[in-house]
Amino acid sequence: MCCPSEAEYSAKGSNNFIWLMSDNMHHQWLLLAACFWVIFMFMVASKFITLTFKDPDGYGAKQEPVILTAVTKVEEAHKPEEERWPEEFQPTGKAFTGNLIRQPLVHMERLELLRNVCRDTALRNLSHTAVSKFVLDRIFVCDKHKILFCQTPKVGNTQWKKVLIVLNGAYSSIEDIPENIVHDHEKNGLPRLSSFSDSEIKKRLNLYFKFFIVRDPFERLISAFKDKFVHNPRFEPWYRHEIAPGIIRKYRKNRTETRGLQFEDFVRYLGDPNHRWLDVQFGDHIIHWVTYVELCAPCEITYSVIGHHETLEDDAPYILKAAGIDHLVSYPTIPPGITVYNRTKVERYFSGISKRDIRRLYARFEGDFKLFGYREPDFLLN
Repeated sequence: MCCPSEAEYSAKGSNNFIWLMSDNMHHQWLLLAACFWVIFMFMVASKFITLTFKDPDGYGAKQEPVILTAVTKVEEAHKPEEERWPEEFQPTGKAFTGNLIRQPLVHMERLELLRNVCRDTALRNLSHTAVSKFVLDRIFVCDKHKILFCQTPKVGNTQWKKVLIVLNGAYSSIEDIPENIVHDHEKNGLPRLSSFSDSEIKKRLNLYFKFFIVRDPFERLISAFKDKFVHNPRFEPWYRHEIAPGIIRKYRKNRTETRGLQFEDFVRYLGDPNHRWLDVQFGDHIIHWVTYVELCAPCEITYSVIGHHETLEDDAPYILKAAGIDHLVSYPTIPPGITVYNRTKVERYFSGISKRDIRRLYARFEGDFKLFGYREPDFLLN
């Protein structure tokens, strides 16, 4: 066998060298690709964290949240929880449950919607109101923690009052508060914003953390009717003996009907464009059924958070954390299912009521539906 020539050795050496160089370059490209992937994932993660987590300094100082003017509908990217519920329990508002990481974006989107509707001149008469004494009487003050809470009856406000009573130091825990004290504003230690001077009111409105809670407007009216005219658990006789007869005299079609106030009478009163003359007679008792706009002036006062009754399980802890008080008090336990919107109940109460009366009622509460993202109840209107 002949020995390989020098030329053959040279050729093999060149091939080995080329192979080594190729292999080395292959590893380098893999390493470079891996580095780019890590950098890309880090950038995505950083972007996500920046958008979804609160600035602790901002909330600790009770500053207003920054509004993202380019926020799009979150539910378009993520299938809402409501689509997995039975139809009769689907909320008419935007439900954002289960994912606390998304909470800041949810609340910013709600505030952005509110501001957009407030700028809609076509709805101005339904979305704007003066910051009158009536509004200031609805706002409770916690100076110790720089919090303002606007009361919207029939939306779980009793529990929020208990939270503020504890924060103000009147009682050490929510369980210690007697039920008859919660709504006794001479004993519960909750000052109203109206009790301060004009300069003190302005200072608190500018600097304090401000919030209130809403729910589907029509379901709230059903709750008010049941609580004040059917069950009346707090033994407030003036609703049945003074307010109900006043509504019946003016709005009942069948004068021979002897039953107490019916929901149809109540709807006809609320939808009447001339309802205000009765409202004046009823005084502050109307807070249980007037609009959120009339109660809290959301287009005139810059609120920090607007919670929704339908998503209270998520919203309550978020509000406590945003206000910087989650380490001091907890929202009372929410019974399962109590906050879920019940379409079947709404349809039952409105059955038998004329479309004309329902449309007039919606015309009055349209501002509440639009400002807070509740869907128009087509199943009642059409």
